[in-house]
Amino acid sequence: MKKKIAFSTFGCKLNFAETSEISRNIQKKNFELVDYKEFADVYVINTCTVTANADKKCKTAIKQALHRNPKAKIAVMGCLSQLKALEISKIDGVDLVLGNTDKFLLPDFLDNLNKNEHAEIYNHDILKEAQFIPSYSITSRTRSFFKIQDGCDYFCTYCAIPFARGRSRNDTIANTIKIANEIGQTKIKEVVLTGINIGDFGKHHNESFYQLITQLEKVNGIERYRISSIEPDLLTNEIIGFVNNSVKFMPHFHIPLQSGNNRILKLMHRKYPRELFAERVIKIKELMPDCCVACDVIVGFPSETNEEFNDTLQFLGQLDISYIHVFTYSPRPNTLALKIDEKVSEKEKKTRSQLLHQLSEEKKLTFYKSNIGKTVKVLWESDVQNGFMFGFTDNYIRVKTTYDPSLVNEIKTIRLENMDSDGIFLV
Repeated sequence: MKKKIAFSTFGCKLNFAETSEISRNIQKKNFELVDYKEFADVYVINTCTVTANADKKCKTAIKQALHRNPKAKIAVMGCLSQLKALEISKIDGVDLVLGNTDKFLLPDFLDNLNKNEHAEIYNHDILKEAQFIPSYSITSRTRSFFKIQDGCDYFCTYCAIPFARGRSRNDTIANTIKIANEIGQTKIKEVVLTGINIGDFGKHHNESFYQLITQLEKVNGIERYRISSIEPDLLTNEIIGFVNNSVKFMPHFHIPLQSGNNRILKLMHRKYPRELFAERVIKIKELMPDCCVACDVIVGFPSETNEEFNDTLQFLGQLDISYIHVFTYSPRPNTLALKIDEKVSEKEKKTRSQLLHQLSEEKKLTFYKSNIGKTVKVLWESDVQNGFMFGFTDNYIRVKTTYDPSLVNEIKTIRLENMDSDGIFLV
């Protein structure tokens, strides 16, 4: 009989792409993939380390697995395993700890499913030994997360990702297109390009992200692309212009800002002033007025004053953005921000976070209302809630309609007219 294995994934779209890749490979080794809420012989937790909350989620997932099967083999892999391997190995029930290079070898470590007296650690120095492993998800019929890049050379002072993921790296455009063609042969309609710093693609091969997307446009079988996140200093007018003229790349940008105050940006070691970010947003909206533009902002970075936070709030209030992802600063291992003495209180962080969330909701409502009366295309998904199915327009507006199985994974033209009380357009 096949042994049962279950995965729990935390964090970014990149993690989900890698989990999907690993799970496909492991099913070739006489394992049956089951839901994490079910009984399994092996439970695998793919971890994140962006915030302290991610650490807590990992420990909770371990407890849940042992509750379902106390004899199950528990493997913890990913970013948290890379940074805190010894600490994780001491958690009761953990048998195997794999860093970000070693996790792709998971099938090789599961020949023996007996629990270990002490956890085994396989955690190579990723800054020295990292390689690029392409990955993509196919757990959804409609959308795939496609890993085109890994690692980061920026070393922002708040971020531990370079220590967890290693230096920036990717495959060649030719090999990346080969993987895209594989996805194109499935029933997936939309591909989200993911990585740690995807705008950095190609620099070690004398290629560029712009060159890549011009080639991806030509891949048969893929109808829509989204760029998951791209740094403002790497988002060129050439890329913006290409998306504007593209048939397949959706009018949707996610651009990390992190702070709207230039002193804080310098402390963070970000590679741009806020004026550059504003230029990018203005350029996008000039070419694509209905384009969705989202950003990331960190509140409570060490030494951030009330005046500097209000500077960020005012800056964002004046920009034509669609919504904001708000992150509360939390100290991460090995980062330079740990050396900044002036801290922001947890109470103040919470207050600032609430203000930014409020602004985000206002921006989102304004963006949605500006699209009332527009004719758009929506890709319908399979999830059903209370008799409704959902989808996203090309410019990432969420819509819903009465469930109809014939619509799943279909792209349909609709008119945006009525929003419900949750701010979702009802078709």
